[in-house]
Amino acid sequence: MKPGIHPAYGPVVFRDKAADFAFLTRSTLTSDRTITWEDGNAYPVVDVEISSASHPFYTGTARVLDTAGRVERFERRYGRGPAR
Repeated sequence: MKPGIHPAYGPVVFRDKAADFAFLTRSTLTSDRTITWEDGNAYPVVDVEISSASHPFYTGTARVLDTAGRVERFERRYGRGPAR
């Protein structure tokens, strides 16, 4: 790799405040804010909107929509429109 053209790659804590969940990983993202991790070291922290701890797919709260059923329900409710 060419020196000086790649962003710095180092440890970063990603924190999901909604689920009170955080994990330490390596990333090119940085932040001015820091957090003291379980090992006693301070790392940059990046707040995320959603993570595996709060995403409906991973938590098992995802709803499956039946698109074919919705069309049939619409036709039952409002009837089939006039033929064009």
